[in-house]
Amino acid sequence: MNTAAIIVAAGRGTRAGGEMPKQWRQIAGDRIAAHTVQAFRAHPGVSCVVLVIHPDDEAVAASIEGVTVVQGGASRDASVRAGLEALAANAPDLVLIHDVARPLVSAKVIDDVIAALDTAPGAAPALAVTDALWRGSDQKVSGTQDRSGLYRAQTPQGFRFAEILAAHQSHLGGAADDVEVARAAHLDVAIVDGDEQNLKITTPEDFERAERLLLQREQNNKESLMDVRVGSGYDVHAFEDGDHVILCGVKIPYVRKLRGHSDADVGMHALTDAIYGALADGDIGQHFPPSDPQWKGAASDIFLRHAVALAGKRGFRFANVDVTLICEHPKIGPHAHAMRAALSDIMGLAEDRISVKATTSERLGFTGRSEGIAAMASATLIGA
Repeated sequence: MNTAAIIVAAGRGTRAGGEMPKQWRQIAGDRIAAHTVQAFRAHPGVSCVVLVIHPDDEAVAASIEGVTVVQGGASRDASVRAGLEALAANAPDLVLIHDVARPLVSAKVIDDVIAALDTAPGAAPALAVTDALWRGSDQKVSGTQDRSGLYRAQTPQGFRFAEILAAHQSHLGGAADDVEVARAAHLDVAIVDGDEQNLKITTPEDFERAERLLLQREQNNKESLMDVRVGSGYDVHAFEDGDHVILCGVKIPYVRKLRGHSDADVGMHALTDAIYGALADGDIGQHFPPSDPQWKGAASDIFLRHAVALAGKRGFRFANVDVTLICEHPKIGPHAHAMRAALSDIMGLAEDRISVKATTSERLGFTGRSEGIAAMASATLIGA
């Protein structure tokens, strides 16, 4: 089904104050009208957007991209009719009619209105009235009103195009909204769930609230699009004759040492490969080939520093890293804090984002037979 949107922006908005109509004022870095239009342009179910304006606003409306601009009439319903008739030559199946002063309309509300038109000629979002209602005069309560079945109307109000066009063309004018026009033409209108954030900017206080909500939504969208990378690494080194091992940058006295082309720091090697993995950039062997004699006996912090620098160059920061050492001996627990401190110094990362822990293989396999040490590591990177 082809769906068009009409944004009604021909009003003067005098209750909102200011030197210009509210729809052309700026909040959260853009005009209110631009925020509202973008909500529909960004929706995959909306094929085109018509912006209905006051004749005096042609110059400012030219700054709004991706819309067909139509001059409105002297009343809201006259402006809607102008928008509908502008669409008639290439008529859509459905049309959504929306107040420009509701820039926070969500994709879900738009989805729900469109979906409801599968079974009804009209649909509109609304919120059930939950507060007690009074009648009053002279600033005094004169009675109460039952709130059962009462709703606070919102937009967009959606319709099957041909039916709402005919309803407007036969209407005498003066309707508060398009639901009133539809009902006068005996069209059923389904109610879908509204949204408390889909507020209509009416008073000066509404501008601040709308801006706050728009900025929060923008931040949430950025976070949802954040580039998060997770990499894993694994390394193994066998024991040979010696008197110490180096693990995560810490020298630990032991009756044997680990055999390797470099200093055989199995924990740091696994962590370095985890970072390269998160960057989708190979492994240590590709960056520092063991066939190259310059790396014989090299300190493994050279490799780790290179991986960390590469991540920074590509615009990433570290959320956390985690290293697990798998061995029967030596005991890792007494040295874990020093290992975290060493990695923190090398990586420039706070210790509370670095985990170093150990486990055994319950005397199974080569680690269980104390033939060597294995290490697993993970690294989580976040795009800056």
